[in-house]
Amino acid sequence: MEPDHVRASDADRDRVADRLRDALAEGRLTQDEHEDRLDAVYRAKTLGELVPITRDLPAPDSAGAGGPDQAVGMTVATAEARRLAESSQGRENIVAVFGGAERGGRWLVEPRTNVSVLFGGIELDFREAVLTQREVIVQCAVVFGGLEITVPHGVRVVNGTTAIFGGTSTRGTEAVTDPNAPTIRLTGTCLFGGIEVRAKGPKKGRKRKGR
Repeated sequence: MEPDHVRASDADRDRVADRLRDALAEGRLTQDEHEDRLDAVYRAKTLGELVPITRDLPAPDSAGAGGPDQAVGMTVATAEARRLAESSQGRENIVAVFGGAERGGRWLVEPRTNVSVLFGGIELDFREAVLTQREVIVQCAVVFGGLEITVPHGVRVVNGTTAIFGGTSTRGTEAVTDPNAPTIRLTGTCLFGGIEVRAKGPKKGRKRKGR
């Protein structure tokens, strides 16, 4: 089989997405060009389909500071973000079937998070989360249930979900245009269910009772 016809893996797509993100930050791509190419990345089925997407971009600088492996914290110090990122597995599966699940506080967001809801509900709170890379993917499969996502202000949410007798609300989070902003890309399907994304300020600390 010719190399160009080999099926692309999630890791292959993520590497190309990282190059596009860097090109956007360097001013080599406009916001619209970045979004168009990123859509092409996640539609690509073979390695050959990925090649043209970055053909006019310089090769990645492996000696540069930072990079896709550097943890991106939202409200967590960099040192702590790096410590948490050491436990990264690349992806996480969160499932709620006839029940509920939640992630909140200081938790590590993998490059890809698969969220499956069937007759249940899941809550994801990113306000104190640590991203393993600047752009992460939340793959959704919401069937007769609900997914609630809370992000801090300034985080960009890109909605790429398909709603069938359901809906996805992002409440203006797609309006964030800073190319360096942490980005959460939603993909997948919502069937007879709902996905709600909202931006909120940091959690207020609980007051300790005096003795």
